[in-house]
Amino acid sequence: MSDDALTNSLFTLCALLHKHYGQKTILLIDEYDVPLDKAQHSGYYDEIVSLIRSLFSRALKSNSSLHFAVLTGCLRIAKESIFTGLNNLRVLSITDAEYDEYFGFSDAEVRSMLHYYSQDDKYELIKTWYDGYCFGNTNVYCPWDVINYCAKLRADPDAAPRPFWVNTSGNDIIRAFLQKAGPGARRDLECLINGGTVRKKIRQELTYRDIYQDTDNLWSVLFTTGYLTLCGSTDGRTFELAIPNLEIREIFTEQIWEWFQEETRRDTPKLDAFCAAFPMADTRTLETIFTAYLKKTISIRDTGVRKERKENFYHGILLGLLSHREDWIISSNAESGDGFCDILIEIEDKSIGIVIELKYPANGNLEAGCQDALAQIEEKNYAEGLLQNGMSTIIKYGIACYKKTCKVLSLRS
Repeated sequence: MSDDALTNSLFTLCALLHKHYGQKTILLIDEYDVPLDKAQHSGYYDEIVSLIRSLFSRALKSNSSLHFAVLTGCLRIAKESIFTGLNNLRVLSITDAEYDEYFGFSDAEVRSMLHYYSQDDKYELIKTWYDGYCFGNTNVYCPWDVINYCAKLRADPDAAPRPFWVNTSGNDIIRAFLQKAGPGARRDLECLINGGTVRKKIRQELTYRDIYQDTDNLWSVLFTTGYLTLCGSTDGRTFELAIPNLEIREIFTEQIWEWFQEETRRDTPKLDAFCAAFPMADTRTLETIFTAYLKKTISIRDTGVRKERKENFYHGILLGLLSHREDWIISSNAESGDGFCDILIEIEDKSIGIVIELKYPANGNLEAGCQDALAQIEEKNYAEGLLQNGMSTIIKYGIACYKKTCKVLSLRS
């Protein structure tokens, strides 16, 4: 196809439809800015801007076969002059009240759908997972998620909710944010993950060339792409932002774990020193390095839930760090003695067995938390399985974590 044929393609299609049906054409262009995003990542940004400018100018300006056109996209690309010279162009963003009820399902529509499929008891679950988006003055559910989950429920009434939106959109923006975020931005994200809000200045007229130049710009993109939503007052430039629902929180959490694992793998000497401290019962080194990791990561503490769920966060981090030693046999929540131990380790070449129990003392008393963990190891006889597997030396660890601090106590037998 020649360049002229390509840039005239939409204009030609409108003219042919007009001629065939005797009616002017309505042109719908969805996600018109996605090619710009792909081009920015792949190195042909200037070329795609030139192409889209020519394509849209020909199709949308002085087209006698066009009744009207609707374009949707995450970003307004006015600075790129893609829409240069277009007349009567109306831009409606997610902060505008006009048409706000049409961007998702209302609460009444969701209730009606669930009632139609005899799934009324799933209302609270669906609300927790898929509600929370604010468009203009209206709160809506993500329609794609609700439809997909209802379809799952028709086939299996016990089906658990899961992220459906993640399959329709890449999460490169979250990964880019985590890579660029400094301590302040990571603390803000930690606040959001744990149910809080942040107040940020939002630039709705960004180019894809601008996005990755400043962390503040990434806040704007997280908002305009639906990872964050308006939650409170705004003066038109500064917005109170929150994570809309459990689905998006799950997406953030998964990306944070992947980012943390990549970051820790880059510092092999530090990981080696951390793991080596366990068979040596070097509690001071363990405390120092584990605390450093906790300060670097983004805590996902499930604010307001039971203590065991908070312990899971620290359990997950520790397990991920220990997995660096591929020559160790590591078991998580393994049955041993009279219960299930958090982590068991077998170092076969040295016949060393390690028992680890973690605690989250709600009052911040780390010493007492460690003592409780060691007492549980003894009471439940967690070392029994290691002894049965031929480990001659047993080292027991009580590890207590509170926010981003930890303490480690050990016993050798």
